[in-house]
Amino acid sequence: MQTNTKLLTDNRQESVSGQNLVSEVLQSLRFSIGCVCAVSAIINILMLTGPLYMLNLYDRVLASGSTPTLVVISILVIALYLFYGLFEGLRSQLLVRLGQKIDAQLSAAAYEISTVSPLLNGSKTATIKPVQDLDAVRQFISGGGVTAFFDCPWVPFYLVIVYLFHTILGYVALGGAIVVCVFIALNELLSRKPMQLFSQENARRTNTVESSRSNSEVIQAMGMNKALQNLWIERNSNYINKQIKFSDTSGLFATTIKTFRFTLQSAVLGVGAWLAIKGEITPGVMIVASILTARALAPIDLAVTHWRGFVAARQSLKRLKEMIEHRPSQNPPLLRLPLPHSKISLNQVVAGPVNQTTFLLKRISFDLNKGDGLGIVGPSGSGKSTLARTIVGVVPVLRGEVRFDGSTLDSWPIDKIGKFIGYLPQTVQLFDGTIAENIARFSSDASSESVIEAAQIANLHDFIVTLPQGYNSVIGTSGISLSSGQFQRIGLARAIFGRPFLVVLDEPSSNLDPEGDESLNRAIHFMRTHGSIVIIVAHRPSAIAAIDKILYLDAGRSVAFCSKDEAMKTFLKMGSVVPQRLIPSSSQF
Repeated sequence: MQTNTKLLTDNRQESVSGQNLVSEVLQSLRFSIGCVCAVSAIINILMLTGPLYMLNLYDRVLASGSTPTLVVISILVIALYLFYGLFEGLRSQLLVRLGQKIDAQLSAAAYEISTVSPLLNGSKTATIKPVQDLDAVRQFISGGGVTAFFDCPWVPFYLVIVYLFHTILGYVALGGAIVVCVFIALNELLSRKPMQLFSQENARRTNTVESSRSNSEVIQAMGMNKALQNLWIERNSNYINKQIKFSDTSGLFATTIKTFRFTLQSAVLGVGAWLAIKGEITPGVMIVASILTARALAPIDLAVTHWRGFVAARQSLKRLKEMIEHRPSQNPPLLRLPLPHSKISLNQVVAGPVNQTTFLLKRISFDLNKGDGLGIVGPSGSGKSTLARTIVGVVPVLRGEVRFDGSTLDSWPIDKIGKFIGYLPQTVQLFDGTIAENIARFSSDASSESVIEAAQIANLHDFIVTLPQGYNSVIGTSGISLSSGQFQRIGLARAIFGRPFLVVLDEPSSNLDPEGDESLNRAIHFMRTHGSIVIIVAHRPSAIAAIDKILYLDAGRSVAFCSKDEAMKTFLKMGSVVPQRLIPSSSQF
């Protein structure tokens, strides 16, 4: 009973389902939003200071000629304006922190989607930028434009005051507000499509720059500069044209609304003058009514000015919500399973790239036990890398099963998978950071001994200690330059860090010299003798020197699975891995 109790997880992750995360985050911010609304209410009430001061000057001070009254009223107004400045600054700080809270609660999910989307969406990844979408939401909330949306509910408050001064003035102000609202509705309707097209062109333009930067060597070596420059000019031109179209649409309405607001303010002033001539209102009321009308429409004018940012933030939040809702669920297992240590089994596995109908792997089956070494060979395009990526969970299994000690990968929390899987992809990518951080997979609790051991197994330690900063040498975009072979060996050290149960190496010797090949084989032998299963995707015979089993793939199918000795006798010849004419029939095995 105690054993079963220990099996019950004691580290269940507190997670919110993707479908409710954004909604729950917004609900958790209700108090903060309520504080902003309360501060906005005080600010809008204090905005009456100027009009009331002018009303008293016209109708009391000038009429009575009383200097003490002027002094007292002026001191009171100064005090009220000081409070206004205090609350305006407080609202700005609250909005900045509100944006930071949203970022803090959604940034982990946004980053997760950024790293997972290339696996789930394939070529669509270029248009998926959740971190940038979250930035757009945070920047809009933290900016000054959002204040207009907290002030807009106070428009009726000012219109009611104008109406109380005189009904005719109220009707004029209300009519003007209705016209402005119609303009806003038309602006929303007519600018929605141009904004979407502008955003799409902006994404294509950004992707062109990013891909050119990442492939600068290829561009320079093969003289692609002019062709890609022409592509950039075309896409930049499309971007500018879409921007102009959107800016023209939104700018037209912004200018129209501002012009109408000035006209309305003068219209209220003119009607007020007519009413003052008739003796129905005082000159002070005439001036104040004009000011209050302008104040009532000022938030609307500000909202239109920042409409582009509002639309962008709204679209970003919508995309972010959809991406979070459709991200793969990662429910923690009910039981804490021990890490696998004895066997890997593939049973009729069918897999292929995302968003495509063709399968690159077709009914692959084999078993591997601790200490086994498997070399996956075959012609280009036969599915070798796809199989390696499927085994480590990068490519989803469409049919069949990949099991570790009888359990599938989703039986363990994702942060535990790295404890028993090491992976070296065909294209090695290291991160901005120190060599030690890259080898340790940026684990915060990695010991120096484990990092050094991984480097020694990969025969990299002697090279690292010769660097000026040793293991603390920074690599990446802002660090020291390394050769392709050195990159690959650091990637190998990262893959074998912590002596994982399964090590999958995709073309690990593609950039290695003979000495590097020898080091690779010694590392593979070391891992196998310590109980790890090592799987290698290889084109070069030297890469499979330290393994004992061969899996030959052709067109995504398993042609042969046998010991290396049998394979060598049957279809390996003089350093050439599996010539097409020597492929054996599966009956031979």
